[in-house]
Amino acid sequence: MDWCYILSSVQKVCFVIFLLLYTAIVLGNFIIVLTVMTSRSLSSPMYFFLSSLSFVEICYSSTTAPKLISDFLAERKAISLWGCMSQVFFTHFFGGVEMFLLTVMAYDRYVAICKPLHYATIMNGQVCAFLVGVAGAGGFVHSSAQILLIFRLSFCGPNVIDHYFCDVLPLLKLACSDTFLIGLLMVANGGTLSVVSFLVLLVSYAVILLHLRTQSSEGRRKALSTCGSHIAVVTLFFGPCLFIYLRPSTILPVDKVVAVFYTGITPLLNPVIYSLRNAEMKKADGFTPGEIQLPQGSCCSPMSTTSPLIGHKGL
Repeated sequence: MDWCYILSSVQKVCFVIFLLLYTAIVLGNFIIVLTVMTSRSLSSPMYFFLSSLSFVEICYSSTTAPKLISDFLAERKAISLWGCMSQVFFTHFFGGVEMFLLTVMAYDRYVAICKPLHYATIMNGQVCAFLVGVAGAGGFVHSSAQILLIFRLSFCGPNVIDHYFCDVLPLLKLACSDTFLIGLLMVANGGTLSVVSFLVLLVSYAVILLHLRTQSSEGRRKALSTCGSHIAVVTLFFGPCLFIYLRPSTILPVDKVVAVFYTGITPLLNPVIYSLRNAEMKKADGFTPGEIQLPQGSCCSPMSTTSPLIGHKGL
């Protein structure tokens, strides 16, 4: 039996699967961004945050998926040192921004449901743009801390990463210096961000549920329908992140499967969940021509290099 031929065939199949997956992620989230920008009926802060989240999902997937897809057809799976550092930085940057955005979206739902008469005043355009900016700044601080800790490590070789993209835990495994303190700080950084954001989300929805006890059945139904899609996305994103980053700096065989879930599956499910559970989104998906309204916000795009210095082990 020619194992090389079988391996090559499997890699080609994986190439097609992940290419289709990445294409669906980009198209699905881009449709949400375009729909919010072109539809006058989706001008509320909730949809502004949703379009920002969809843009971040595109960027987040683009930090790992293109390299993974190209490696399926490459004989030598390699990435440069600076390419690896860039991948770590932007993965944690966009991941951190997504966590903060999900927290901001929970606050938006809290104000909309618990303080409806003051919603337009509290969540005005300037406040929304400021909150998105804070999410970006929070993601930058988180990723900068991770990358600064990585630069304190020493790598003696062989520099072969047992993962399909560069991340802090696989890089810790490669280091030949003492990694206990640095690993503890890395896990504390990622784990603290995940736990604090998740706890804030839980408190927000606990307050919302308590407030809904005094509402009519129709009001409860509409509020829960609005929040249901957000809760589903939060569960899909934070579950894998807490599993990876809220434990000692050890690597498990299942980590790569979990990483595929939160870097590939979750960004694909987000537009599906929001579109199917939201009546206004389903109605606006008809792309009725209208005046394009550009939301205020700022984003970054990932960078990469091509000089092969660090090898990858595939899935």
